[in-house]
Amino acid sequence: MWVFSLRIINRGLGFVRTIVLAHLLAPSDFGLLGIAMLAIGTLETFSQTGFQTALIQKKDNIASYLDTTWTVSFIRGILLFLILFFSAPLVASFFNSPQAASVIKVVAVSTLLLGFQNIGILFFQRDLELNKYFYYQLSSSLIDLTISVILAFALQNVWALVWGGLAGNSVRLLMSYVLHPYRPRVSFSKDTFKELSGVGIWVMGSGVLDFMITRGDDIFVGKMLGVTALGFYQMAYLISNLPATEITYMISQVTFPAYSKMQDDMPRLREAFLDVVKLNAFISIPMAGGIFILAPEFTLIFLGEKWMPMVPAMQLLALAGLTVSIVAMAGTLFVSVGKPRIDTLWQVIRLAVLIICIYPLTANWNLSGTAIAVLLSVFISTVGISIQVVRILECRVRSYIKVIALPAINGLIMVMILLLAKGWFHHSGLMQFFLLVILGIMSYGVITILFDRFLNYGMIRLIIEKIES
Repeated sequence: MWVFSLRIINRGLGFVRTIVLAHLLAPSDFGLLGIAMLAIGTLETFSQTGFQTALIQKKDNIASYLDTTWTVSFIRGILLFLILFFSAPLVASFFNSPQAASVIKVVAVSTLLLGFQNIGILFFQRDLELNKYFYYQLSSSLIDLTISVILAFALQNVWALVWGGLAGNSVRLLMSYVLHPYRPRVSFSKDTFKELSGVGIWVMGSGVLDFMITRGDDIFVGKMLGVTALGFYQMAYLISNLPATEITYMISQVTFPAYSKMQDDMPRLREAFLDVVKLNAFISIPMAGGIFILAPEFTLIFLGEKWMPMVPAMQLLALAGLTVSIVAMAGTLFVSVGKPRIDTLWQVIRLAVLIICIYPLTANWNLSGTAIAVLLSVFISTVGISIQVVRILECRVRSYIKVIALPAINGLIMVMILLLAKGWFHHSGLMQFFLLVILGIMSYGVITILFDRFLNYGMIRLIIEKIES
């Protein structure tokens, strides 16, 4: 519930921030920041150690590992800042956007700040102290929102986004020391470094592939179609992937440490995983369906007519985001049982499909073509990952399919109802939009009750059990 509350509040704040800034700023402003974030993301991904993930997974006392992990972190932060600062003109030249150079140099300060974060915050996830994690994340989100919106009214350019993000990361650094008593010291143990690297290299490999898959399309769009197209694409991706990036992230914060504690009890792990997939599908499918069917109305009402060119890509990416969310829990399962190589393998396959498809599809259909390439790569890898999950959990295929199929049928019925209801309105407005949302929620809820009663779906019982526990 702490994680759920955090994501709901964060997304509520993020929604307000996005709506306000989308009206005040141009798509090209978002594209400029996107270039800077791509540069930072690339370096961070290819230099990540995976040490914190390894420490969360370890069952025994980790106190002796903390100082070495923190020392490696701040050295990495300094190096990343220097590389980004001096390579900014080259990155800007690659994207043919001279303005991006100064943006990259300022945003690079964030890598320096985050490198010095208190290593003690990993206990928030490891020991499920998620109330502290709530305050840690919320404080930075509030500052980011406040600074960004105020500066957007004053400056009306990309620097509102830049300074808002930098302020949020500054608060994140401060709160890491306020909320956890551990005080790291400069120390380095060769043995500790070597031990953590054994797990970290696979985590890094998976992270690199994940970045190439989830951000490689951004790089391609920015290079091939330009800064404005990148702004459209990133906004479409942000909104359409809510199920994958929000609901899935929220659940994974709890499931990774929980699965790690269950890794030696297969029946318990199997039951827990299937329950999580069922709950995730129950939430993600109607969200993705609603985004798909209401994308034109949402964009016109909340973002403005200037953002309408992104709608087709947004709808396709909503389907891709849904597909990702269904198997996203598998990644934490593979790492928790000590088999991160499986996730890495299917990430490679997904990336290969994306590389093969993205150029010809984008050349023919612009942003929509890019979105189709993403959807194809996601679908193929999802099938393979699902097969591996069934093997690891030693469960029946029918049991795994059932937890996904019933909410999928429910979601499809909801989408058809909304499609028919849209024809009743002669024009799109805020009131009509919210009436459609309410109708979608009500129809999905009624069908869920019917499935519970006649098909032994068990969703209502599962929700009550999770609330009581």
